[in-house]
Amino acid sequence: MDIKEGDVFPNFSLESDSGTEVSLDNLKGSVSVVYFYPKDDTPGCTKEACSFRDNIDKFNELDTPIYGISVDSPDSHRKFKAKYNLNFPLLSDYEKILVKKLGIKSLSGVAERVTFVLDKDSKILKVYPHVSPDKHSDELLSFLYGLKSK
Repeated sequence: MDIKEGDVFPNFSLESDSGTEVSLDNLKGSVSVVYFYPKDDTPGCTKEACSFRDNIDKFNELDTPIYGISVDSPDSHRKFKAKYNLNFPLLSDYEKILVKKLGIKSLSGVAERVTFVLDKDSKILKVYPHVSPDKHSDELLSFLYGLKSK
């Protein structure tokens, strides 16, 4: 991966599952979680997304929005979001522009699983290059609670 902790997250503009454009400017002002996942409605990705969904109140208490990104289409995201009642935006990088800017490996046409925690100015506080889908939400919450206590 070409980007590391301390770097500023690259500028982007991606279509969300709701049809609106989300850019880096939308993330500024609060600590944010941006996670990349391989494919909508697959076992590991569903586990990870549902874990974020189930813990959304804790992320909201920390004023930390979550953005899921894959190379799937906005229509695929809408179906995935509806099927599992996901309560956070899914962004489509179907042209792999952000994936390439970040140097995220692409395996079989999908982006590998990686998560970034960004500060209020879009600087990368933490990178999780190896993610366990069923434990990742709790791992992030531990890190975020640690930030808050500093």
